[in-house]
Amino acid sequence: MRLTSKAASVGTLTAVALLVAGCSSSADDTPAGGDAAGACEPSDGAVELTFTTWIPGIEEVVDVWNAANPDIQVTVQTGPNGNGGTYQNFFNQLKAGNAPDLGQIEYDALPNFRVQDGLTDLGACADVMAAQDDFVDWTWDQVSFGEDGHAYAIPQDAGPMALFYRKDLFEANGIPVPTTWAEYAAAAEQVKAAGGYITNFSQSDVNQFAGLVWQAGGTWFTNDGDAWGVDLAGEESAEVAEYWQDLVDRDLVSSVPPWTSEWDNAYNIGAAWTWVSAVWGANSIASGAPDTSGKWAVAPMPQWEEGEEVAGNWGGSSTAVFRGSEHVYEATKFALWLNTSDEALTLLNEAANLYPATKAGAELPALAEGVEFYGGQPIYDVFAEASTQVPAGFTWGPTMTQVYADVSDGFKGAVSGSGTLLEALESAQGSTISTLESQSIPVAE
Repeated sequence: MRLTSKAASVGTLTAVALLVAGCSSSADDTPAGGDAAGACEPSDGAVELTFTTWIPGIEEVVDVWNAANPDIQVTVQTGPNGNGGTYQNFFNQLKAGNAPDLGQIEYDALPNFRVQDGLTDLGACADVMAAQDDFVDWTWDQVSFGEDGHAYAIPQDAGPMALFYRKDLFEANGIPVPTTWAEYAAAAEQVKAAGGYITNFSQSDVNQFAGLVWQAGGTWFTNDGDAWGVDLAGEESAEVAEYWQDLVDRDLVSSVPPWTSEWDNAYNIGAAWTWVSAVWGANSIASGAPDTSGKWAVAPMPQWEEGEEVAGNWGGSSTAVFRGSEHVYEATKFALWLNTSDEALTLLNEAANLYPATKAGAELPALAEGVEFYGGQPIYDVFAEASTQVPAGFTWGPTMTQVYADVSDGFKGAVSGSGTLLEALESAQGSTISTLESQSIPVAE
């Protein structure tokens, strides 16, 4: 499933960013981690919860819960993806005091809601904290912001990254599958000589680039509980930017706009040979390049140092309990079932191809099977291993909407020969600090 935190809709992202500053003026300014978390006790009598999400087929999954839990009934409200309008609705609802009990929020959007006190800290919910070890470590880090004893959402799915590649073309041209980024660059030269491009450098999927920085050990933000540090152009980011700038400068990668018919066609006709992408990319390739069925395979993503085993992540969501919910205990019961039970995880994988954030989820029978489009390869074994190799500690900032838009603008210029990728990151560093300051969000010196 293609997740939606990749700045695909700059207009709506900007709209959400503009709403952020106003959310804290809600009539109820109780901090999310205050009284609400302390009230994690069962309610008296039957409870009705509301849950807003955009997961395909979610109604059937919730029906299973409702049938088994007559005293905790959940009403699903579906809408567009987060950046397509749902986040904007959440902010409006929080400001008006009528937010749903639970909502789907992608990892990179959680800090935005947190700085506006829109999330309930679930740290006082014993069942939530007991479930921490059920999740892949880095996914829990995403919802706890690295704070022990706290959880601002329940991890739902993940987007561990790997290398999708045209196995038939690599074999026919005698090109070894690259295991390091140096080998990937060398393979790019051979692919170009054979008449293709090794991949497409996306100017708008900044979240993909962030995943590459994540793999390299970098992070774009830090937070000490108060002020935010911004490091978009740090050492690791610079290394990744300069690597891809070299491939762009030598015309070894294409620059077709992603998620277009032209982009799909490049993969369908063999003009693009690889894609370093997340687990949900398996369906994207299968649907966009149907003529290539049986010709693809999946390998671990290239490493910066030979012998390393490190992966990046691109995408992933959580289930949050919003500030103001009167049924925090019951909301967490549902959220834990939705994101940890074999029953729910199987249904979510079948309905929407969600890749679980739990450790046990990687062992679902549906994920152990060979995939026909990939020549019968059990590709999810690769992603299961990758998920355990994503470093903990990557931190998103509270204004990612603006970050994605500004970096994307700079990347578009760099690809067309105006500036460089690193300069785009440096420029976005400045605009990000300005945006934080304009919204009275403390910035670390």
